[in-house]
Amino acid sequence: MARDKNNLIAGACLAVFGAYVITGASRVSYTSEVGPGPGFFPLWVGIGMVIFAAALMIFSFLPAKKQLAAASWRSALRALIGWLAVMVAVFLFGRIGFSLSFILLTAFLICALDRRPIWLAVTVGVVLAVSFHLLFVLALDVSLPAGPWGF
Repeated sequence: MARDKNNLIAGACLAVFGAYVITGASRVSYTSEVGPGPGFFPLWVGIGMVIFAAALMIFSFLPAKKQLAAASWRSALRALIGWLAVMVAVFLFGRIGFSLSFILLTAFLICALDRRPIWLAVTVGVVLAVSFHLLFVLALDVSLPAGPWGF
């Protein structure tokens, strides 16, 4: 009998979703003329999900060394706020551009959820946005959503 039914159920749901991702990825080509095809990344993400789901389900059957305290509503609320912030940033990508929305997301996560100074949050956001631009746009020639300002 499983000792942690919540992890068993979460693992089963993750495994089903991982199998769905693998099935969808198998319908598109794995490689293309120039390298990885559209099915490459989803296939490996699906495989990773199934592996982690299996581990989660296996660990749900092992005896716990000590009982962990239940997660508080406050920590669950913080996670929900972080998830909502990411969804807002994704929504803003096409409207204000990747760079600005990523800077705003990073600043919000660092200031609001981690309670760090605004100067640190903005600095980290700008450095990460510039790094993403250098890596993806310049080095890999992948276009990121640009806002009205061109970045």
